[in-house]
Amino acid sequence: MSMAQAVSFLADFKLGHYMKIPPKSMFIVQLIGTILSGSMNLFVGWWLLDSIKNICHGDLLPSNSPWTCPGDHVFFDASVIWGLVGPRRMFGPLGSYNALNWCFLGGALGPLIVWIFHKSFPNKSWIPLINLPVLLGATANMPPASSLNYTSWIFVGTIFNFFVFRYRKKWWQRYNYVLSAALDAGVAFSAVLVYITLKMYGKDLLWWGNSDEHCPLVSCPTAKGVVVDGCPVF
Repeated sequence: MSMAQAVSFLADFKLGHYMKIPPKSMFIVQLIGTILSGSMNLFVGWWLLDSIKNICHGDLLPSNSPWTCPGDHVFFDASVIWGLVGPRRMFGPLGSYNALNWCFLGGALGPLIVWIFHKSFPNKSWIPLINLPVLLGATANMPPASSLNYTSWIFVGTIFNFFVFRYRKKWWQRYNYVLSAALDAGVAFSAVLVYITLKMYGKDLLWWGNSDEHCPLVSCPTAKGVVVDGCPVF
């Protein structure tokens, strides 16, 4: 987890470098943010554990509960895969997912294919815009992110990084970085606000965006030979 946080900080520095933000200012903001977020996360975490019954226990929570802790479950599952089970029994000759190793070859050949297309069709200005590491790397957040998260990201990203960038470039250069931080902060503040104003009083905010994945097969097992009613058998 510490390495993941360090990589995230480096990504912020890289983005700040592209946006011509002084490195000293970036470091100070990250330092202050780390101190504040670390303290607040610890406080809020203990508060939630003491105030929400059966938090993180999906089998004991209502079907529409937002407190299933998908990120924590993914982190726990990763520790089981890489520590308890071991990669050989997951992705090696003894595992069920050894075909995923071919993705390394696909990832290595993907940029080469884009480069070949660019050389073959130099007049196509959209081909150099294809960035496979970004496109494929974005899927690293799934899970815990759902299809609804990706739909929202694509929608907002298309508006501000395509239309606004093309037709209001001055605004984009001045405010897009601030907008990104504001949206991240808005999600955090909204989550706390919804809990304080609604969930603490037993009120639910139900709409299509937080009901489920809108896919009846999302919870079906993928292991071979497992039979579950309503699910395909592999």
